[in-house]
Amino acid sequence: MELPSVGLGTMEIDDPDAVATALDVGYRHLDTARIYDNEAVVGEGLAARSTGDGGVAGERIDRDDVTVATKLWIDDLAADAVAPAARESADRLGVDAIDLLYVHRPRGDYDPEATLSALDRLVDAGPVRNVGVSNFEIPDLDRAIDVLGRPPAAHQTELHPLFYRPALLDHAREHGYPVVAYSPLAGGRVREVDAVVEVADAHGTTPEAVAIAWATAKEPVVAIPKASSEEHLRANLAAADLELTDAEVAAIDAVEREEELFPE
Repeated sequence: MELPSVGLGTMEIDDPDAVATALDVGYRHLDTARIYDNEAVVGEGLAARSTGDGGVAGERIDRDDVTVATKLWIDDLAADAVAPAARESADRLGVDAIDLLYVHRPRGDYDPEATLSALDRLVDAGPVRNVGVSNFEIPDLDRAIDVLGRPPAAHQTELHPLFYRPALLDHAREHGYPVVAYSPLAGGRVREVDAVVEVADAHGTTPEAVAIAWATAKEPVVAIPKASSEEHLRANLAAADLELTDAEVAAIDAVEREEELFPE
């Protein structure tokens, strides 16, 4: 898929106005999940702008210009559960079709052949436009490619200066699909990473901006930081335009990694 460099991660966002504001300032990729329990919130924010209510000068945003992504949780992945769960998500989001539907984790009721085949049938039927995967390891990715007969539309994984796995990016480059980086700000901990702070000081910007720029500088990565205030929404969106030198990227690459924020 062609995805914007920066999208909106919506975990714990419970106000549709935050989603509407994100659309106002230029976001065109909204990411949620059934387990976040806020698909309706995301859908309400989207509807407010795609119907032309409010917004910047009351401008209407074309629904087809926005990628709406959600994820099926591990208890929705049995072959006979996929279609009902997907349609429930679409209803909560208020969309005719989910642009990108992920397997949230390859756990629980996940069976590669049954789950992915059921998702693929939804693409043929119409309520889902693209099938993605999330939190997969390389063997999981290879199996998904075998079952689907093509790469996933995207692979979403935790990626930030304290948790970075180059092999996953190499796999994405080899097979030609984007990597969607969640938690690119490491839950705010990028402010504690000396290499990130030093680069931020050199550019007169924030560690958060540097973390996003570092992630999106790595083809084929796009980032989905969470924000709710207009100030932070604008800052995160602009961060993709920050150009880091190769030496600055290498310095952050060399950070001694810590444990991931969202382990299995």
